[in-house]
Amino acid sequence: MSNKSNRLTDLLGLATSTLIVIGLYMSFLYAPTEVNMGLVYRIFFFHLAAVAAGFLGIVVVAIAGIAYLRTSARAWDRIAEASAEIGVTFCFAALVAGSIWARPIWGVWWTWDPRLTSFLILLFIYIAYLLLRASARDDARVARFSAVFGIIGAVDVPLVIASARVWRGISPVLFQENAQGFTFGLTPEMVQTLAVSISAFVLLYFYLLIQRVRLEEIRDEIVAIRRQIATR
Repeated sequence: MSNKSNRLTDLLGLATSTLIVIGLYMSFLYAPTEVNMGLVYRIFFFHLAAVAAGFLGIVVVAIAGIAYLRTSARAWDRIAEASAEIGVTFCFAALVAGSIWARPIWGVWWTWDPRLTSFLILLFIYIAYLLLRASARDDARVARFSAVFGIIGAVDVPLVIASARVWRGISPVLFQENAQGFTFGLTPEMVQTLAVSISAFVLLYFYLLIQRVRLEEIRDEIVAIRRQIATR
């Protein structure tokens, strides 16, 4: 890895840290308290940001999977595997944060709401993807099958997004329609805080992705060296 790449990664890390600090300040101090839910609603800034980063990770898995099937390049396979790990982590964090919010608002930690159910299915799909990908090791056939599995699994993302509106669940609908068109149903300060929080988590995703891909590159180099030693 070149010094220029390292500097860019360091700058990305600095930008990520800065936005996270700003996002925390805005979430707890800048955004006004929601009238009906009170202080507990503030966890939604973290929850929605984690959802956005998790969905981004899954979309990248599908894109990298398509590229791998077209080129058979190990670089795309690394990106897909790394992105799946990070995406699953963010999705799990979003699920936990949502449950913490649901307990005082709905009175339960979990309910089989269409959005929650489809989101849980999505999480299980990519946990299964990671298990399948881990079994591949250096088997190109299993890697290709994993890529197909990751692409098909990404179809659940739009289903999760549309579920609350299509199946009329109890999960809140982010985009609401009124006489002026579509609205978030939030105050301007809340929208600004949400935008900063999502931006911070998206940058964190890319920073973690770069670091995770680098680890996988080092692993491949070690495997190649061991093979060379074994053939001598």
